[in-house]
Amino acid sequence: MLDHIGIPVSDYARSLAFYTQALAPLGIGLTMEVTADMTGSSNAAGFGRDGKPFFWFGDDGAPAPGRHTHVAFAVDSRADVDAFHAAALAAGGRDNGAPGLRPHYHPDYYGAFVLDPDGHNIEAVCHRPQ
Repeated sequence: MLDHIGIPVSDYARSLAFYTQALAPLGIGLTMEVTADMTGSSNAAGFGRDGKPFFWFGDDGAPAPGRHTHVAFAVDSRADVDAFHAAALAAGGRDNGAPGLRPHYHPDYYGAFVLDPDGHNIEAVCHRPQ
């Protein structure tokens, strides 16, 4: 199990708006924000639940060209996957795999993939049957 993950972004404000909208259907929201004044170097936003951030991004350097991160959020239902995909597209994400079964992983693997403003591949996945 991961405690948290962090990714670099090229435009902090744009990414903050994107993730606020895209992760809302999953019950994941902004739980902590630290400023460059606080860290001495960069801004960072932590998203999570119940006051515990587990997904971070910061403006401490844009991703290297052609190198991006894949992050998958486990969700409780296929409807959550669908809602994430719709919200992420509405927030300006680019489709990288519509909601659907991916039986090559296992028979109940239902996921959707969206590229964030920096090209990171963000997924919501439900492993439960229907």
